[in-house]
Amino acid sequence: MARQRPARPMRADARRNYDKILSTARIVFTERGTDASLDEIARRAGVGPGTLYRHFPTREALVDALMQDWTDRVSADADAAIATDLPAREMLSDWFEHFIEHITLHRGAASKIAAAMDDPASPMYRKCQVMADANRRVIDHLEARGELRPSVDPVNVMRLVSGVATVADSSCTDLDVTPMLDVVVDGIVAD
Repeated sequence: MARQRPARPMRADARRNYDKILSTARIVFTERGTDASLDEIARRAGVGPGTLYRHFPTREALVDALMQDWTDRVSADADAAIATDLPAREMLSDWFEHFIEHITLHRGAASKIAAAMDDPASPMYRKCQVMADANRRVIDHLEARGELRPSVDPVNVMRLVSGVATVADSSCTDLDVTPMLDVVVDGIVAD
């Protein structure tokens, strides 16, 4: 069996370019959405398109790199929700609202995340699984306390909340997601 060589550390100049591309992508995606021009990101970062594509061969790979920060926050939010020990309705409402805030930070990201959730070939799939695991921890915690209806599937709950996020993200106005989340919460909390 052939041994794989460990990945070489990134050269200092390559690391600087990588970091510049990421920080510029955060700004451009916030301004124009995740479908913004990658060439504009390269130009504004002060690198050539080849440099951008060497680090991020696809748009999804760039979004995936940006998602690391999101997944860290989502995971921390799940732990914080569980630690509050609030009743199920309040805990879920707060948890879902924070989740939606994170995945709608960059216009267009929510739909890409929702699509990648069930696509193991997507570069974002692994991060989606981290977010799904965070949701599972919150759902399992409430289920263990007997506060949810029987057979609540955390994956389907994640799909519903991601759908709400996609609707909010694609809205032309600042859409209040609370009424939609109330429907999701009402559907899973035990009477």
